[in-house]
Amino acid sequence: MEKENTLFGVREIARRANVSTATVDRVLHNRTGVSEKTKKRINDIIKELDYQPNILASRLASKKIITLAILIPQVSEETDFWEAPLNGVRRAEAEIRQYGIQTLTFFFDLNNKDTYVQKAREILELDVHGILIAPSFVTETQEFAKECSQRKIPFVFIDSDIPELKSLSYIGPHLYKSGYVGAKLLTYRLQPEKKVLIINISKEIDNFNYETIEAGFRAYFSDNHNPNEIVRIDIHETDYQSVARHLTYVFHLNKDIGAAFVTNSRVNTVASFLKNSHRTEVSLIGYDFVKDNVKYLENNVIDFLICHRPEDQAYRGIMALYQTLVMNSTVSRLSYMPIDIVTKENYEFYQN
Repeated sequence: MEKENTLFGVREIARRANVSTATVDRVLHNRTGVSEKTKKRINDIIKELDYQPNILASRLASKKIITLAILIPQVSEETDFWEAPLNGVRRAEAEIRQYGIQTLTFFFDLNNKDTYVQKAREILELDVHGILIAPSFVTETQEFAKECSQRKIPFVFIDSDIPELKSLSYIGPHLYKSGYVGAKLLTYRLQPEKKVLIINISKEIDNFNYETIEAGFRAYFSDNHNPNEIVRIDIHETDYQSVARHLTYVFHLNKDIGAAFVTNSRVNTVASFLKNSHRTEVSLIGYDFVKDNVKYLENNVIDFLICHRPEDQAYRGIMALYQTLVMNSTVSRLSYMPIDIVTKENYEFYQN
């Protein structure tokens, strides 16, 4: 009966559009060979009839497997942030597996761009239909995206965006406004004569994330005419000893630092330094609901964590590819996540 209803729908659309059922099928499955004028006429009728094809029956009949590749950092000892996006991928796959969709996950080392390049090459050697990417390395992602575009493989960015690459969608934080919110939070107990320290801890400092977050952070101080001097430090080594060495030096040169803002999830490393050096009077704000960050939040060393729901980012990224490849639906180019503020008082109720 379901098959008959579906068939009747296609026949009715074809009758009203005065075309063959094969032409309607081409439009429904986004195939070539139909003029724009005819395509518009058919789509208008589809909309008028509120026609919904039986996607599950269609996918089962085709027996074609759609493969989605995921390229994200591996979970490391430094941060367990990437566990959440991985959970989002698994949640999405569980929902759409019945439609003949499989996911293949490729992990790279966030401290080694060569591993990113290697995994990107491995993906391109396979017959994949869509890719979810955490674009942690800008230049390397530009090359990867160029190759994907040439092969007409849609790709979705999560966590950070590279706007000029024209991904199918970006699902993640509004980085500029996130930095702006961070600055506003940081001033809640900041004295006018105190300096503010921006800390970037990453092997790859030249990153769209950090630049945009910092721009938003500085804009808040400028817009509100805050007199506080802002000092920036870039730390390329991510282990605790290296971070502590750099911070010892900057605090020696700037004895009047009253607040610190860390542009990524490694804020727990700074929290550890402040605690060990007995500088817990310094306000501290950073990113992401990860285990070590929560520990210092609970102990009043970190004042606030800014979070962007990474599990939902990955889940929605996979679903955006599904909507495009299976449902033939359009998705939003930009899908910004909420900017959540987590404190000691509310962290027990927060879900990443």
